[in-house]
Amino acid sequence: MGSLKKSCQEKRVVFRQLFVAGGLLAVAGWICSCQPGKSGAGAPRETPDSVMVDTSAYFLDICVDALDVAEYRIRRGDNLSLLLSGLNLSRGSEILQAVDSLLDPKKLYEGLPYHVLTTRDTLPQVAGLVFARSRTDHVIVDLTGDSIRARLYRKEIKEQQQYMEGSVQTSLWKAMKTQGIDPLLAIHLSDIFAWQIDFFELQPTDSFRVFYTESLIDDTVSLKLSVDAAMFIHQGRTFMAIPFTQDSLPEFFDAEGKSLRSAFLKAPLDFFRITSHFTNSRFHPVLKYYRAHHGVDYAAPSGTPVKTIGDGKVIAKGFQEGGGGNYVKIQHNSIYATSYMHLRGFAGGLSVGRHVRQGDVIGYVGSTGLSTGPHLDFRVYRNGTPINPLKMESPPAYPVKAELRDSFERVKQQIIQKFNESQPCDSIPFI
Repeated sequence: MGSLKKSCQEKRVVFRQLFVAGGLLAVAGWICSCQPGKSGAGAPRETPDSVMVDTSAYFLDICVDALDVAEYRIRRGDNLSLLLSGLNLSRGSEILQAVDSLLDPKKLYEGLPYHVLTTRDTLPQVAGLVFARSRTDHVIVDLTGDSIRARLYRKEIKEQQQYMEGSVQTSLWKAMKTQGIDPLLAIHLSDIFAWQIDFFELQPTDSFRVFYTESLIDDTVSLKLSVDAAMFIHQGRTFMAIPFTQDSLPEFFDAEGKSLRSAFLKAPLDFFRITSHFTNSRFHPVLKYYRAHHGVDYAAPSGTPVKTIGDGKVIAKGFQEGGGGNYVKIQHNSIYATSYMHLRGFAGGLSVGRHVRQGDVIGYVGSTGLSTGPHLDFRVYRNGTPINPLKMESPPAYPVKAELRDSFERVKQQIIQKFNESQPCDSIPFI
């Protein structure tokens, strides 16, 4: 018969012919009294979750002015065979064969929608099925012909550049929510300015301005956000994020051409040997049983200076009973923190709240706490979760190269001009 892409007029003719000839099984009334996943057989049943889709002439690229479109959701325990069986379709095996290369049965996740298209005749006929693989990809099954056909339909993704500005009354996250912006943008900004701004100490006088690109489907559903350029005023200082690419690597730089990234030192000691690695199960030499060791042990002579691997603020200093002994913990930015344990002692003048610079001595190798000999137990935390220090990515942060300075300056001026043009006429230009 015809394809689901036929014109609306042709579609009406096809369905009436099918109805008169009795070519398809009549499944009267099932579409309005069903919901998937009940009774363990994939059979649709009437529930408040059943949704009749409000469409115009087209659903995706299918002419539906003579069809009803009902939406359902995959439920736990559902699989494709059960769903087709629940629809009382006599051609289930043909459908499975048609979608075999397009629809992975193992990826019919709970919550994914699927749609059933039926005629509006006295005895409704199933005209087609639509299964979502993702928010953009859908598998369309055409049941109107002598042979069943399946194809992939991919929604168009549109990119729009947006601009927003705001002040931080309590948090960057809430500032985004207040303006109806996806809070994911707050995460992007905190990542970009992680080394310049302490996002745990934002003030009500802080403000931000950002150009970003939003990828949309259906003109309204946001798929992802990416920052194009940003400006952040924090405690009276203005920070800029200027996009520039060198060595084929896109990166953000400040107004002076310095990278907004900061590299960590490879290790907190100059001379050492590793005696224990990061693991979820290690036999503890003192406790004599297996437990997680979420750090790296560096063996070194007692008294060896221990250095902080990056700029930051001391957030803890003291003695950990039955464990780390003398220890120091440093918060480097809103993402990374490090701890240094089993120290013999601390560097002079070190106190909680003090800011330290990369390479500053914060203590000395010792054997305090549960330790069988002098070593440093070094740990790294990303968003509060311990990670393997030896596998932490810390690419070098280079400034803009001298031979690219002119190109960078042109990009910077374009960004500054965009910010100036986006603000009210009576405000003071940025630069």
